[in-house]
Amino acid sequence: MSYIDELTTALGKEKVLVDPAERFVYGADWSPRTPDEFVSPDVVILPRTTRDVQRTVKVAYEHSIPVTAGGGLTGMLGGAVPMFKGIYIDTTTMNSVVEVDQKNQTIRVQAGATLQEVNDAVQPYDLWLPHQPESKWVSTVGSAIACDNDSTFGVRYGKILNCLLSAEIVTGTGEILELGHRKAHFTSSGYKLKDLLAGSEGTLGVITEATLKLEPIPATRRVEMLVFPRLGAAVDYLSRLLKAGLCIEAAHINCKRRLRFYTQTYKQKYGKEPEIPAWGEALLAISFAGDKAVVDFQRDEAVRLSKEFEAQLVEERELVESWWTSKYTLDFEPFKQKWPDSQTKKKFGAADPGVPVGRLEEFYHKFVEVAEKHRLDIIGMNAYLEHPNSIGFSLSCAVYVDYRDADEVKRFREFHDELSKMAIAFEGT
Repeated sequence: MSYIDELTTALGKEKVLVDPAERFVYGADWSPRTPDEFVSPDVVILPRTTRDVQRTVKVAYEHSIPVTAGGGLTGMLGGAVPMFKGIYIDTTTMNSVVEVDQKNQTIRVQAGATLQEVNDAVQPYDLWLPHQPESKWVSTVGSAIACDNDSTFGVRYGKILNCLLSAEIVTGTGEILELGHRKAHFTSSGYKLKDLLAGSEGTLGVITEATLKLEPIPATRRVEMLVFPRLGAAVDYLSRLLKAGLCIEAAHINCKRRLRFYTQTYKQKYGKEPEIPAWGEALLAISFAGDKAVVDFQRDEAVRLSKEFEAQLVEERELVESWWTSKYTLDFEPFKQKWPDSQTKKKFGAADPGVPVGRLEEFYHKFVEVAEKHRLDIIGMNAYLEHPNSIGFSLSCAVYVDYRDADEVKRFREFHDELSKMAIAFEGT
């Protein structure tokens, strides 16, 4: 009996995909790759429970078959691509909400639930999961943990690890383990094994369930955007806000090129690019959230302090709201969205380095230099602030990539490698 027959017997035919057309769609994520680089797994498993994953992994272990687990396939670095074929575990079929505990402000979900589905489940309780990447409609809980992806609200709430209390995994030998401290929001004892899951990309096990910490939904939110003459000035300004004691909910520093990528709704409505002052080299978007009186005070104080840094407040609310739509609400009109060429003719390709806070501006110029060296069209840089109540960058240095052009894909990978090594030389990662 082949291992695929064993899987079919153990799980049932409805959970095992062997048809080439059905397997083909699992051959790529959002990373730039040419059509001939698509790699279909030999078999796809559609589990419903942790036990299904356990049975699958045990069969794979006994037959030395490689296993790749994936979620929404929104990753941009090929982490969920079954490069060695074998078994692909599609965790999106495990998307049930196990429990919402309003009193303890936690939710237990299967790993295939999307981040948006989590928030849909807890919104009636006036709670939310603040880990909110732009891909939240398709990004799953398990993938968010495994990839340690960025969040719109990182400067206040951190990333998914700051929300992760406990996780159930299936190890490479088929053991089921629970890592973490269940519903307790904090522990001072023992190894923090659950923390190792963040960024592990399936190498330590397949995540099947997770318990996440929730937060009360803020009553009010205000979003503003400011233009700065330099990227470094925007960093200094944020440091000043934190020193003043302001509680920033979201903060994103964009180069002026990158802003144009995010303002699709503005272009859709007005048929033109937004007008940014010619002297502007950085655009900072910030939000404050909470009770209205507190939010209004913090917003006004932030605007007052901006004058120390030669910043200009963006008065054009349509521009501010269109950026916020692209980052958070994603409230686009179906089938009438003027999407950038990166989504039709060319793909969005990015390197995601981290550099010391004092070297952002210097690194940005190196990014432009390296992209031009490899003859790639530049989208721009966005600095996500991902460390709670302090300045810690996760950079997105993005370019356009024609995935049908093998030479351009090759040049993108060379660009990615060079920029990653440069980040290390900058004493970053």
